[in-house]
Amino acid sequence: MIFEEIKALLADKFGEEVIIGEEVGGLQPALILKPDAIAAVCMELRDNPKTYFDFLSCLSGVDYGVDINRFGVVYHLASMPYQLQLTLKIYKEHDRNNSEELPSFPSVSAVYRTADWHEREAYDLVGIFFEGHPDLRRILLPDDWEGFPLRKDYKTAEYYKGIKID
Repeated sequence: MIFEEIKALLADKFGEEVIIGEEVGGLQPALILKPDAIAAVCMELRDNPKTYFDFLSCLSGVDYGVDINRFGVVYHLASMPYQLQLTLKIYKEHDRNNSEELPSFPSVSAVYRTADWHEREAYDLVGIFFEGHPDLRRILLPDDWEGFPLRKDYKTAEYYKGIKID
């Protein structure tokens, strides 16, 4: 299946409004989806015999910058039997001034088991909360670490437990 066929399949299944954009200028085209549809779209792409995207090879959290106030998630899917790859993107605006509330997206860990660790990494480093994740906690940094190091507005602490880190 080619990119346009996958796009048409998803539009037929979920309606045209599920796809809010596309990026076709890079090495791998990407569909930009409504964030609340990501789990259902991934389930369809995994279970549909025409696509069978059976592997989530990478999931990355993205901070688009302080000026834009947008966070997103990028999903790289692969179909081993069809030797296809597909990139899906979701994003939403987030008010950085409310430091208590993290940007939040639905988890796909029920669709792809590998999402468990990928989502934990995005939570740990970018501060993205994944609704429905079975065990969302830090995976790379200590439990008492403050902040999210891959955010554009992150300020590195000078010391951690008496050890100079900056």
